[in-house]
Amino acid sequence: MTVTPTPSPRAVWPDSSVLLQIRVLTARSLRSMATDPGVMLFGLLQPVVILFVLTQVFSKMGEPPHFPAGITYLDFVLSAVLVDNAVQSAVQSGVGLVDDLKNGVVARLRSLPIVPSSLLIARSLAGLVRGAVQAVVILLLAFGVLGYAPDGGAVDLAASVGLTLFMSWSLGWAFIAAGAWLRRAEPMQNLAVIAVLPLMFASSAYMPVEDLPGWLAAVAGVNPLTYAIDATRALALGIPGSDAIVPALVIGGVIAAVGGALAVLGFRRPVQ
Repeated sequence: MTVTPTPSPRAVWPDSSVLLQIRVLTARSLRSMATDPGVMLFGLLQPVVILFVLTQVFSKMGEPPHFPAGITYLDFVLSAVLVDNAVQSAVQSGVGLVDDLKNGVVARLRSLPIVPSSLLIARSLAGLVRGAVQAVVILLLAFGVLGYAPDGGAVDLAASVGLTLFMSWSLGWAFIAAGAWLRRAEPMQNLAVIAVLPLMFASSAYMPVEDLPGWLAAVAGVNPLTYAIDATRALALGIPGSDAIVPALVIGGVIAAVGGALAVLGFRRPVQ
C-alpha cells in the first residue's frame, strides 16, 4: 500500500511573492468586514453622531473671536469629524489584529511560508479601506443632508480626504503595534478611550486653538491631531493653515515607521 505524503505548506503555496501574500490577506480581512455589517455600522455611529450633534448644537451659539470668517460651523467641524473617523478606523486595525491572534488565524498562518509582516501590512490596508468607505459615507451625509459646500474645490477636497486617510493609515500602525503587544481587546479599547478623546478635545477640532484656555491651547499646539485637522481644514475650505500640511505628513510618517517597527517586534513573540 502506497502512502501519499502530505504536501508541505510550501508546496501548497509555492513561490508566493510578498505582494501576493499582502493582497490575499488584505482580501481576507475585507471579506470578514463585509460579512459583518455591524462592524462598519457601529464604526460609523460615533463620527456621524458627533457630526449631527455638534452642527445642530454649536451652530446656534455665537462664534468665538478667532473663528475663521466666512465659513459655517459645519464647514469648520467636518474636517475634525473625518479625522476622528480616521482615528477610530486606526483603533479597529489594532483590534482586528488582536482578534486574529486570539482566534487561531495567526497560528495557522505561521505554519505557511508567509512573511510575518505581510499580515500586519494587510491589516493596515484593510483598515485604510474601511476608513475610506466611512469617510465617503460621512461626506455624502454632509453634502446631502446638512448642505456642506466647501470653497476649496473638488481637487482640494480630495487632497484633504487623502491626507485624512494617510493619517488613518499612520495611526493604524500605532494601534497595530499596541495590539501586537497587548493581545487583548479590552486593554485596546481602554487605550483608545484614554488616548483618543483627550487628543481630540485638546486640539483645534471643535474650536480654534487661540480660543482655548491657556494650558489647553499649549497642549493643542503640540498635539499631532491639531496639525492633521488644520491641514485638512485648510485644503477643504481654502483658508489659511496649509503650513500644517508638511508637519502633518512628517508626523504621520514617523508614527507609521515607529509603529511598524514595534508591531513587527511584538508580532514575533510566540502566540500564547
